[in-house]
Amino acid sequence: MAKIQIKQVKSRIGRPERQKRTLDALGLKKLNQVVVHENTPAIMGRVFKVRHLVEVTEVVE
Repeated sequence: MAKIQIKQVKSRIGRPERQKRTLDALGLKKLNQVVVHENTPAIMGRVFKVRHLVEVTEVVE
């Protein structure tokens, strides 16, 4: 399955608790932190909820 790279590019300060928990669920704790996940519907749903805080790129293997 394809993988995606997710990078937090905006701060979580001042954001609703729900968005903070979504970032935690994605494994993002700090600004400019990068995580790699499988491209599944569940992960993409989480990314969609915080799309204004993250940057997504496809990983080429």
